[in-house]
Amino acid sequence: MRIVKKYVFTFLLIAIAAASALAQAAEGESDYLTWQTHKVSASADSNTAKPFIIRKVIITGNRKTKENIIRRELPFMEDEQYQLPVLVEKFAIARRQLMNTALFHDAVVSLKSMEGYDVDVLVHVSERWYLFPIPYFKPVDRNINQWLIEQNASLDRVDYGIKLLYNNATGRNDKLNLWLINGYNKQAILNYDRLYIDKRMKWGFNMGIKMGKNHEVNYATIGNKQVFYKDPDTYIRSFLNVNAELTYRKAIKTRHHFGVAYNEEKVNDTVVALNASYYKTNYNRIRVPEVYYKMVFFDVDYIPYPLKGHMAELSFSKKGFGGSIDAWEISAKAGASWPVANKTWTSVKAAAGIKFPFSQPYINQRMLGYRDFFMQGYEYYVMDGAAAGYIKASVTREVVHFNIRSVSSKIKQGNIPFRVFVKAYVNAGYAHHPHPGPNPLNNKMLYSAGMGIDIITFYDFILKIEWSFNQLGENGVYLHRKSYY
Repeated sequence: MRIVKKYVFTFLLIAIAAASALAQAAEGESDYLTWQTHKVSASADSNTAKPFIIRKVIITGNRKTKENIIRRELPFMEDEQYQLPVLVEKFAIARRQLMNTALFHDAVVSLKSMEGYDVDVLVHVSERWYLFPIPYFKPVDRNINQWLIEQNASLDRVDYGIKLLYNNATGRNDKLNLWLINGYNKQAILNYDRLYIDKRMKWGFNMGIKMGKNHEVNYATIGNKQVFYKDPDTYIRSFLNVNAELTYRKAIKTRHHFGVAYNEEKVNDTVVALNASYYKTNYNRIRVPEVYYKMVFFDVDYIPYPLKGHMAELSFSKKGFGGSIDAWEISAKAGASWPVANKTWTSVKAAAGIKFPFSQPYINQRMLGYRDFFMQGYEYYVMDGAAAGYIKASVTREVVHFNIRSVSSKIKQGNIPFRVFVKAYVNAGYAHHPHPGPNPLNNKMLYSAGMGIDIITFYDFILKIEWSFNQLGENGVYLHRKSYY
């Protein structure tokens, strides 16, 4: 057991250190909002060629978005001087940053005019739609395959309702979300996120509230599968989550989050009777305050589906103060992608998390298999515990890339893009549980591999169709969907 813990700790520490070092190294190289005036090219002729002076930056196409929000993403300003190769590189960086705001369908950064060595720069953007009343239809299970195969696509296990998403609500890249959900569960969610609240455009905030109730509770894990207690006639779980957060973005690529949260949950007495470790108390209600910090770093070409660049995330949280949940949690993610041939890329991603102390109530043991912290090929399984991590590697090749012209004259964003990629991938992971019980996938190395197709289209919608194989001798086709609206 000591040897196992040693390997777990080593893996976690390496992953966390890598995420932190990656962010610091990249930040130190290029993450400055105010770029040095009189910066010159590192090429051999930089001392002989006269630099170009940016006389004016002209921004067009922003009907809703405030001009200062666009300027915040530009790595250059008026009166700065650059050699031509450096200026061209700045244009590419500016376009990438603008596209990663998710505010625009397209952004073009180019020279508008030139008089001698004085240049005017044109930044033209094509804005997206920002107000979405969207019908909501989603199975309550962890992934599509679990709903289709294990639950036979039962409509009784579906939530439905409406999502009102108002992105860029005031033109400052802020977001107002209202979700009203009915069906298997009842939920109401209200969230507001504003990136900047100060004149220097460094500090922001967000706050939200989520409340709801459920007919079903996952009260145990047996055979690395969730076990549920269900009462169709009454709601057996109710919850309330409130959070408030300050964000700080000194430069371009890194954002820091400082937050507080309050979580309250109550379950039917039967749930506590079925699993005495559910809350680890004799009560059927818990109240858990939380404080947390998170650092997010992106230096990639396209955040929803990066093909080139680096990313990292590091978070610390303290949940509870002396109650049934009293835990320190640390998690880290890191990833890198780079081209290896024409239209071919490779990527490596790693993620890890750990909770102290190791002995936690069942409600706070979720690790591998939940949300985006999962291994391909193990979609039907969960690995609870106190520490877990994985590493994934893939090779991706683009096979189709085209645009469909919209036939509607009312759609100002005329082209609907389609990109199709084929890929091959391998996974390795581990989840440690101090008392695994009847869960054989815990406390052992896990492996999987496979191939798949990824489809990317309008508004960053991504559909993944994957054929995966795991070390249990199982294989299957798995569907994953990502949507950023």
